[in-house]
Amino acid sequence: MPGSSVVIVESPAKAKTINKYLGSDYTVLASYGHVRDLPPKDGSVRPEEDFAMDWELGERSKRHVDEISRAVKSADRVYLATDPDREGEAIAWHVKELLAQKRLLGKVDCKRVTFNEITKSAVQYAIAHPRDVNQELVDAYLARRALDYLVGFTLSPVLWRKLPGSRSAGRVQSVALRLVCERESEIEDFRPQEYWTIEAEFKTFDGQTFTARLTQLDGKRLEKFSLGDKGAAEAALARIRPMTFRVGRVERKEVRRNPYAPFTTSTLQQEASRKLGFGATKTMRTAQKLYEGVDIGGETVGIITYMRTDGVTLSAEAIDGARRMIGQSYGDNYVPEKPRIYKVAAKNAQEAHEAIRPTDLFRRPEQLSRYLDKDELRLYELIWKRTMASQMASAILDQVTVDIASKGAEAVFRATGSVVRFDGFLKVYQEDRDDDQEDEENRRLPNMKDGDDLTRGKLDANQHFTQPPPRYTEASLVKKMEELGIGRPSTYASILQVLQDRNYVRLEKRRFVPEDRGRLVTTFLESFFRRYVEYGFTAALEEKLDDISGGRIDWKQVLREFWMSFSTAVDGTKDLTITQVLDALDEALGPHFFPKKVGENGEEIDTRVCPTCGTGRLSLKLGRSGGFIGCSNYPDCRYTRPLSVGDEGDGGDRNLGQDPETGLPVWVKNGRFGAYVQLGEAEGKDGEKPKRASLPKGMNPADIDLDAALGLLSLPRLVGPHPETGEEILAGIGRFGPYLKHGSAYKNLGADDDVLTIGLNRAVHLLAEAPAKKAVAGRELGTHPKDGKPIKVGSGRFGPYVQHNKLFASIPKSMNADEVTLEQALELLAAKAAKDGTKKGATAKADDEEKPAAKKAAAPKRAATAKKAAAPKAAGTAKKAPAARKKASA
Repeated sequence: MPGSSVVIVESPAKAKTINKYLGSDYTVLASYGHVRDLPPKDGSVRPEEDFAMDWELGERSKRHVDEISRAVKSADRVYLATDPDREGEAIAWHVKELLAQKRLLGKVDCKRVTFNEITKSAVQYAIAHPRDVNQELVDAYLARRALDYLVGFTLSPVLWRKLPGSRSAGRVQSVALRLVCERESEIEDFRPQEYWTIEAEFKTFDGQTFTARLTQLDGKRLEKFSLGDKGAAEAALARIRPMTFRVGRVERKEVRRNPYAPFTTSTLQQEASRKLGFGATKTMRTAQKLYEGVDIGGETVGIITYMRTDGVTLSAEAIDGARRMIGQSYGDNYVPEKPRIYKVAAKNAQEAHEAIRPTDLFRRPEQLSRYLDKDELRLYELIWKRTMASQMASAILDQVTVDIASKGAEAVFRATGSVVRFDGFLKVYQEDRDDDQEDEENRRLPNMKDGDDLTRGKLDANQHFTQPPPRYTEASLVKKMEELGIGRPSTYASILQVLQDRNYVRLEKRRFVPEDRGRLVTTFLESFFRRYVEYGFTAALEEKLDDISGGRIDWKQVLREFWMSFSTAVDGTKDLTITQVLDALDEALGPHFFPKKVGENGEEIDTRVCPTCGTGRLSLKLGRSGGFIGCSNYPDCRYTRPLSVGDEGDGGDRNLGQDPETGLPVWVKNGRFGAYVQLGEAEGKDGEKPKRASLPKGMNPADIDLDAALGLLSLPRLVGPHPETGEEILAGIGRFGPYLKHGSAYKNLGADDDVLTIGLNRAVHLLAEAPAKKAVAGRELGTHPKDGKPIKVGSGRFGPYVQHNKLFASIPKSMNADEVTLEQALELLAAKAAKDGTKKGATAKADDEEKPAAKKAAAPKRAATAKKAAAPKAAGTAKKAPAARKKASA
């Protein structure tokens, strides 16, 4: 078709939106993300060949690439309209390379277009102003991808060989994990220090009261630990009680607070975590939907700008729109004289995109409430308010400091407070904080002047203890990584998710807690690859990647310098023995797993003494399934316990008492998969296994008593009949943790609910939420065009899927199961059928070529061969390594 153009984007949602902005001469197709990647096997990046890289089409990409190729054959122009960042440039480059390999670009003009927002004007402007693919950004992508691959596929096998039970290692993930582990060590090493403060209540002549804190005593300024114990505090009280007080000095000053810059990727993730309780992954997934397009009254439009950005600037149109909106909504006094311009020190100007903002500020959140779901609306409202506030007038506060002195100035108290005189941007938005510092902004003090007499009221001495640094939240960890220059903000969500998926960390009360497996990995890397988990080294490497994308350094030179030292470090571990690894880990983690304890008489208790034999020394051991703690007298003493801290030193083999019904002993024990309670001895009558029940996550074995153990052993228990259906509600513990069961419906219990004590009302409330999770299951999408039978969406043990007859196809994580269409389902089912057909075809062909007689003859031969091959054990072990390496994940 003459004059036709093909526009290639990465997602079908984006394609659907853009397609409505362009005329009939444009065909908009989706690549469905990255069309190809490095094969997940050893040798995909070859340093010995100057870092030659192999690429392969993704499992589901061939169909999409074929569709794009067919469209390009009859087109005059191709526009690569993927996202305006390094990843988007990479996808555009991959698509262009594939089309070139197919010899489709000889007579076709292929250009790159970018837009920061998916609106009609922005898309049409981009099409009118195309450019070439930016090779410098592509080089930066290639360097980053090669680095991540080389670290993952070189370091992970070392971990598997030297630290059994560990998972893969990553260039940036390992450094983020170190942050979490180091913070945990700081908390464990922290020793609280006591200090006291003195507060007094004062009353003015007109009867108004306020409190103030003692800051000086007998001419000395009180520091934090000046009153270090109760005795010092009581002595200060005795000294102050007879004194009379008056206002010594009143200081007033005007304070201006300026608004915050509009959102970047990092600050959006931080604030969404603090204000909305969103994880980084959820924030980015929700923002992606708002960017790619929302149906608003029959029109699909992107309602925020691109959400992966380090920039804080706003376009002139956005600033003008914000100022007009502020004036209309809040009055002219909320509009500053000049527009606010924000700047960020970005070395790579090509990545300094506009900040995240609404594409049209006149779309107020309340106007969009009927078009967005709850999470989308909350995130949009957050972005809208932050953008508006960024262009509003400063808040003006009157800050007051009052010193209250005794007649002879022997004691001085101080009271501070602030009064908001003009709220400015605070009318719309105030940023949350991670700490719990006292906020005195809204504290108002009585009107006082120098020399006013005051009546002292209640006088209190308050005991305090210093607090350890808090564990990282998603917000504070993202902030710390950004401060250190580790990784890119656009990758933080995936980094934090990988750490959780590998069971290196867990989220507990929205804060990261390192698992013992994570601590082992971090300690191993710090002991033998310290340079590569140092914050400065990782940040410097990020700067080099920025230099590549800015055209200031050759990407292969960066790889050569990195690989020369990294490969040498890896080679240095070849002769490393398991004993050397254990010694290093035991020395570094000993204080964690064997903390110091003091007895009743003040004597120090050696927590490394084996509780079973009394003579052996406990230390870290490594087995096939990972690390554990064992006795040095093995095999005479077989005491073991999982890697854990606390009084499991008695091995968990603690007799809690007798079951009143059976008379059997009740034990709390530690097994291979964690702590559990047991009724009876190792084997009951007739060799029957004793009844056991696992401890729920978060329940300390040292805290288990007889009643709690019997409660666990009695599970599942009857909570009560459901008030609507009359069916029983049961509470129990399964392989995925505590749960509720009502008929065929199950509901997992969270950390705040106790499976042993949960009541009927709470259970009914939780079960009422269960259908929301089951919304995916049983939804019928339509009928198959070939046989007219239904295609359904379901949810199983391994996640959501689509089903047609007996064919099941998994729904990828990149798709929302609740939004899967019939067309997408047909694609997934066709791909699965083709894959299954290929496997069956290969098997059938092999069977046809093999005669029955040959089968019988070959069977013993294969068995003999297998038996013979199994004999040299060392060789067999060596052969497993390459296969295992294929599973490594960069």
